[in-house]
Amino acid sequence: MTSTTTENTKSGTRREETKRPSALVTDQGTTTIADAVVQKIAGMAAREVRGVHDLGGGTARAIGALRDRIPGASSSVGQGVSVEVGEKQAAVDLELVVEYGVAIAELATAVRRNVITAIEQMTALEVVEVNINVNDVYIEDESDDQQPTRDRVQ
Repeated sequence: MTSTTTENTKSGTRREETKRPSALVTDQGTTTIADAVVQKIAGMAAREVRGVHDLGGGTARAIGALRDRIPGASSSVGQGVSVEVGEKQAAVDLELVVEYGVAIAELATAVRRNVITAIEQMTALEVVEVNINVNDVYIEDESDDQQPTRDRVQ
């Protein structure tokens, strides 16, 4: 059941606003989704897009690299992701490291689309914005491509 209200704007035009019932707020009760849940969903969805090398700034990636070396420690899926979650809406900020050669504007569009789709499908929250900050470009190290050389002395 949707309700429609009519509102007069400053310019004198009439604007109709449709209020939709939320799947999270019902007559039977309220469902609350933690920020960490939305943060993890956004992080996973962003990493699924080809051309995204990593998420997070330099410090966050360095701490993540240290965490990866500790036996039994798990990497943070939410690294490089910050969210604001309300009762019906969410906003997401992402810090990306992109692979060299990728068209950044197209990548941002694909990441934004994937993040919005994942969050809205899984949580029923309306994603009002996804802000993307590209803070680094990953350039594959040339030494990774070289064949191992034999030692000169045996």
